[in-house]
Amino acid sequence: MALVDPLTAAVPADPGPRPRDEELDLFGLTHQGRVRRTNQDHFLICTIHPQTVIHGTSLPSTEGLPLRGERLATIMMVADGVGSGDAGGEASQLAVETITRYAASALGCYHASGRADEEEFYQALRTAALEAHAAVVEAAGRSAARGMATTLTLGVAVYPRFYVVQVGDSRCYRWYQGALQQITRDQTLAQDLADRGALAPDRVADSPLSHVLLGAIGGRDAMPVVTRFDIPRGSVVLLCTDGLTKHVSDAEIAAMIGGMASSEQLCRSLLDLALDRGGSDNITVLAGRARGPAARA
Repeated sequence: MALVDPLTAAVPADPGPRPRDEELDLFGLTHQGRVRRTNQDHFLICTIHPQTVIHGTSLPSTEGLPLRGERLATIMMVADGVGSGDAGGEASQLAVETITRYAASALGCYHASGRADEEEFYQALRTAALEAHAAVVEAAGRSAARGMATTLTLGVAVYPRFYVVQVGDSRCYRWYQGALQQITRDQTLAQDLADRGALAPDRVADSPLSHVLLGAIGGRDAMPVVTRFDIPRGSVVLLCTDGLTKHVSDAEIAAMIGGMASSEQLCRSLLDLALDRGGSDNITVLAGRARGPAARA
């Protein structure tokens, strides 16, 4: 399977019809691994809809009424906690909860107002990450725990586009027509040195500096980066923490996606492979795709 540059990957002009709710194939799981005593990862997958809440009616039945509106967006999110004791787990949970509340509200407001300014939407996503950062910093100030922080990889699908907010070194990939693309850039010292030409790219994964985060939610610096890419029919989006990528290569991820039966089967197979190879960290894997005909090239 090919690994390609996300900025140059070709996608069809026609992404295909917008997936219906029943066509979405979404799954996520998390595992503490074989070495760690606790699991400090958290994840969430959800869809955002406008909703009608009936507080009173004389109708004999409300079953035929459209109480839930058309899906506005799909959210996929993973956070890998950093800190001693339970501090990292608390940070990742708080980040996921804060982001979900903010993103659901922001998406509802954008839908209601009909605004389509993409830069404004980018800023709303950055603000969501910074809201989570502020919440974790505040919680750390009330806690005796040291080093309370978390990575954050947030994906928002508004078909046919997918927006990713990245802080830290969890990852988002897109697979399409046999090609796997790492959409996010690891915010680590090793990756930064490689980008500057001071470290060979093939040495990044094995460098001890690959575990040194330059940015984290709740850390000294939170530097949310927003990236947009297309998700035509036939695409698979995968989010994961580094507990997976420490043990499973991009080429192996691509091959397993190419042969996947479902998002659940894919996530469980990737987890099993990481565990078989030692499971040295908490492992979280999320996958999403739309069942049905692929887009025309």
